[in-house]
Amino acid sequence: MNESRIVELRQERGWTQDKLATKSGVGIRTIQRLEAGNDASLETLSLVAEALHVTVRELFTAIESDELSGRVDSLESRVKDQQARRGRITTAWLWLFIGIGVSVSLISFAARGQFGWVLFLGYWGGGSLIFMALRRLYLDPRLDEMLPLSRSKAQLRAQKRG
Repeated sequence: MNESRIVELRQERGWTQDKLATKSGVGIRTIQRLEAGNDASLETLSLVAEALHVTVRELFTAIESDELSGRVDSLESRVKDQQARRGRITTAWLWLFIGIGVSVSLISFAARGQFGWVLFLGYWGGGSLIFMALRRLYLDPRLDEMLPLSRSKAQLRAQKRG
């Protein structure tokens, strides 16, 4: 039998079942069933684990079923792979922004005078704000859709604080 630690993890945080249900995005009846030892999908377990800031494997004192153990290993591997892929994509966007910025800087220094400084400051000041907005409004939602098991840096920070 796969003995759950959900009650223990929830109580360590001083959370009610209702609060865990809200934080994880699952129904309170689902939390009650999980705490009673009933089975759940890996997706549900993943949501609960994320809310509690633990891995799916840490939700259990031991995983005795080879099938469940294999599925948990597979899920953890997919999460890790998707997070790494998300990191590579966001890093590529950042390097694209920096590369364009270096080019703009060289052009602005070659132009000299007031126009050069306006171009330089405009790109690095205004461009940074535009880049952040594009990342939040365009890139992150697309990555959330493409890589549903991964999290943005903002989501990971919020999860650590929460």
